Amino acid sequence: MALMTWKPFGELGTFRREIDRLFERFLGELPSLDIAGAGWAPRLDVAETKDSVTIKAELPGVETKDLDISASGDVLTIKGEKRQEREEKEEHRYLVERSYGAFSRMVRLPAPVASDKAKASFKSGVLTITLPKTEEAKRKAIPIKVE
Repeated sequence: MALMTWKPFGELGTFRREIDRLFERFLGELPSLDIAGAGWAPRLDVAETKDSVTIKAELPGVETKDLDISASGDVLTIKGEKRQEREEKEEHRYLVERSYGAFSRMVRLPAPVASDKAKASFKSGVLTITLPKTEEAKRKAIPIKVE
């Protein structure tokens, strides 16, 4: 007997898209509905090495001038806004899936970091933040004395 995995949030996303298509078919183009009230938020990767914590955020279409990064205690906050470029010249939109607007992501860091030594870079729509760990947080090997 095979064990089935149920992914309710994936199914809810599919259901939402189907309802959106239904409304568009009968009522025409509607602004994107945000059922959860959360707007949009960038997808993140958080990785830890022995010397640092690295966060990568997907931010296509966001400009660096619209980003604000801060660290307080063990929480990193990334705030920003993706502005909608709208140039309509007698065009009829058939599908609108891209998200726009302000966002805020807070990430609890897995180790104490020296936020004053943090570095951030932005390339090809990916923001990379590298936070060096404090000396106390770095893993230290304890030698074993053989007697």
